[in-house]
Amino acid sequence: MAYHTGRLIDHVHLRAHDFEKTRRFYQAILNVLGIPVTASGKDWMQADELFIDETPGDILPSHVHLAFQARDEAMVKAFYDAAIAAGGTDNGGPGERHYHPGYYAAFVIDPDGNNIEAVFHGPNTRSVESVVIEPKR
Repeated sequence: MAYHTGRLIDHVHLRAHDFEKTRRFYQAILNVLGIPVTASGKDWMQADELFIDETPGDILPSHVHLAFQARDEAMVKAFYDAAIAAGGTDNGGPGERHYHPGYYAAFVIDPDGNNIEAVFHGPNTRSVESVVIEPKR
């Protein structure tokens, strides 16, 4: 059976209470995962399919589980260390999980209460590094 990524979710939108604290957290973990912030402004930022902005006072912040792909176990460990150093809370340190053989992950709670994971599914081959979309206008 073939497994696919990049087909299901167009984007994930997180809303933050304290945007600067949230920005520092995500910039730290995205940096160790090798994912650049592709655009940002005073109260928002974007990295590929992830969009984060400051929530207006009457809207609750997001509460989701978000799993980032890691290239290897060392990247999972670096994610965990960077997340904790940037204000995250431990929710399961780096290690193999029971989900399937080779599932190596770490979990942290971000500043707004989201459960954030980095996971390495074991050695694999990708058909392409990423899908590039170019609008036709």
